[in-house]
Amino acid sequence: MTQKPSFLSLLLRNKAAAMGLVVLAVVLLTAIIGPFLYQVDPWAITGQTLLWPGVDPAHPLGTDVLGRDVLSGLISGARISLLIGVSATAASVMVGIVIGGLAGYFRGQVDNVLMRLTEIFQTIPSFIFVIMLVAVFHPSITVVVLSIATVSWPPVARLVRGEFLSLRQRPYVQSCIVVGMGELRIIFTQILPNAMAPIVVTASIMVASAILIEAGLAFLGLQDPNVMSWGAMIGFGRTVLRTAWYLSAIPGIVIFFTVLAISLVGEGLNDALNPRGTGQ
Repeated sequence: MTQKPSFLSLLLRNKAAAMGLVVLAVVLLTAIIGPFLYQVDPWAITGQTLLWPGVDPAHPLGTDVLGRDVLSGLISGARISLLIGVSATAASVMVGIVIGGLAGYFRGQVDNVLMRLTEIFQTIPSFIFVIMLVAVFHPSITVVVLSIATVSWPPVARLVRGEFLSLRQRPYVQSCIVVGMGELRIIFTQILPNAMAPIVVTASIMVASAILIEAGLAFLGLQDPNVMSWGAMIGFGRTVLRTAWYLSAIPGIVIFFTVLAISLVGEGLNDALNPRGTGQ
């Protein structure tokens, strides 16, 4: 009898996903242990202004317009970007599951009302809406997370609704209804666990989108002024883009590879969770 390959082996079989996992592991380790290995305050003026990378060993990636260490800023930004990306995604996924699950399970008028609400949010330009929310309220990590979650939940709600509509017709769910099992128990023990695979894949992609949105907000100055992020670093280098382009290029490259890694892992999760769809 052939042994069924494990989820991890299916995921690592995808070389692109494996490379993405390596990049994400580096970013995560940087965020966790980086501040202990490189104990430099990202806001402190520690050297000459506009030192290029490699000029001073004390500042491997150079300094910015105020003499702050660029490497320290990248380490601090890793924590902020991952925190906002994961938190905003978790909040939006929870809202999407609740709204999509209720709409797909109860159908009828409940479905109509919740889907019309979802469509209203989908017609609003996402980034502009986030800018408006952050500008109205005091910019902070909490406000940024909630603002990103506010515009990110509709796709999850539609996905969950579709899964619930399909799974609700399965024989095992109908059997649970016939024997009188409670609706909440059916949702949480029979339907939701079987709908988690596409939700997990979608959530991984949403983390990348949340990181990009946060970077855009920080670049525009709509971020907590006391928080160092990758987007804020790009914004700091905007005024000297022609003479010291590395200030914007370095955090921009880090954002690019982080988002790319998350996207590759998302594709790998899709292949691992849906092996039949990929011919494996």
